Amino acid sequence: QVQLVESGGGLVRPGGSLRLSCAASGSIFSFNIMGWYRQAPGKERELVTSITSGGSTNYVDSVKGRFTISRDSARNTMYLQMNSLKPEDTAVYYCYGLQYGTNYWGKGTLVTVSS
Repeated sequence: QVQLVESGGGLVRPGGSLRLSCAASGSIFSFNIMGWYRQAPGKERELVTSITSGGSTNYVDSVKGRFTISRDSARNTMYLQMNSLKPEDTAVYYCYGLQYGTNYWGKGTLVTVSS
């Protein structure tokens, strides 16, 4: 059973930083694509960033230059480094992985950006 478990959310002030982690139950390179989605209150879930097994990355315009996705194969963990956080980044962040045609999701971690 594939599992994805997020951690690292919390309360941060505008301009601050957080690093989210997504620990996979198996090798992260078994996923064709991994990424982070977020869902703000009253809004639809949106794709924030993704990374392919080959290392190609993609970011939504609103986070370009501020967020960075990365992987650590030794720890089977994917990360989302979030800098210069804004109140509009407040959301539940979900880890996502596509493996052999099946989508897998974590349960989410809450990020709140507020003074």
